[in-house]
Amino acid sequence: MIIFSNTTPFIALASIDQLSLLPRLFERIHVVQQVVDECRAGHRIRVPDLAKLPWIETVDASSLIHPTLLLALDKGEKHTLDMAIKYQADWVVIDEKIGRNVAEYLGLKVVGTLGVLLKAKQAGWIDSFTENVLAMQSQGIFYHPGLIKKLAATIGESIAPCTGM
Repeated sequence: MIIFSNTTPFIALASIDQLSLLPRLFERIHVVQQVVDECRAGHRIRVPDLAKLPWIETVDASSLIHPTLLLALDKGEKHTLDMAIKYQADWVVIDEKIGRNVAEYLGLKVVGTLGVLLKAKQAGWIDSFTENVLAMQSQGIFYHPGLIKKLAATIGESIAPCTGM
């Protein structure tokens, strides 16, 4: 199975010390050099050097195949989606709405960080989807409240009314 990931899922999962969910779920993740560089850039949330993780395969991005279609995306997203098409990826892990929409338009299957957490909860690897989402929020990582509520409900969890959701 070929999986590509953009930057944000690494940052979000690193914020709650759950980065290990990615190789448990997918075994191997392909990333373009631009994503490695974005994770190294020094965000408030520290992400380990992706190039040193044994389950990461760094891919050198070639020139863009669909440059005009990918114009609205940042460098990491552009090259991630472009290489996912080139490698005929089975999945792309990406959170940003525009990036997800473009990926789906290009025929790619998409999962986001919340989907990773949902699958991890269903597999019994984490105790609570909701607690992990709330922990990400406390680190400044936010997702649409309606989406969180909907996903939590699919596994019988709920969001407390005091969270504003």
